[in-house]
Amino acid sequence: MGSLSLSTHRGRVHWLGLLLVASLLNFWSQPTTAQVTAELINALEGKDVVLRIRNKPPNAERLTWYRGDTTDSKRIIAFLAVNQRIHIRGPPDGPVIINYDGSLVLKSVTMKDAGIYTILVQLQGCKKMKGCGRLNVYPLLSVPTLRASTTRVTENKDAVVMTCSTNAPAIQWLFNGTNLQLTERLTLSPDHRNLTIDPVQREDAGDYQCKVFNPVNSAESASLVLDVKFE
Repeated sequence: MGSLSLSTHRGRVHWLGLLLVASLLNFWSQPTTAQVTAELINALEGKDVVLRIRNKPPNAERLTWYRGDTTDSKRIIAFLAVNQRIHIRGPPDGPVIINYDGSLVLKSVTMKDAGIYTILVQLQGCKKMKGCGRLNVYPLLSVPTLRASTTRVTENKDAVVMTCSTNAPAIQWLFNGTNLQLTERLTLSPDHRNLTIDPVQREDAGDYQCKVFNPVNSAESASLVLDVKFE
């Protein structure tokens, strides 16, 4: 009788161990919840922008947007509360609007609107999810002006300096409609605003342009024609 009792106890321990292992395997194999994030947006100054939420859970009860990498109540810019088909939004209008899907609309963005935006999602119960996104705002670029020290030169005798007048940070040079290939004779200043050709050769004759750009728009100068005389 004693041995039977001992065997039953061991069998019980064995099955409890199997159940524990099975529970752990089931826990480890569960798919992890996707991280809530807001999109990275590159926007043109003066345009409306929509910041969308990625991986938004379907059981969200409240969504709150904050300006900056914070959830400080003083930095709240919009919220959406969902309760039995009733949506309460704040603010209801103005330069910032929150849609019924939780996305944030920024009206006529300026350079001051650029930065981090944080979304806090309140789920049923006490669970919360937090995500961040960045808004980059770029100015509308003006057409650059291209000038030259001279446009009529003699091969192997003269040099020419072309200047691209612009306030854009990125400049690209074009020759006959394609990217200009730099050589020992064709050099750019450190800020890429000045192109020097020294000495000029006959193959340098043609149309020159400078192109300015940022991630959302670009502009090209009018063509400047370089005339090269040779003996």
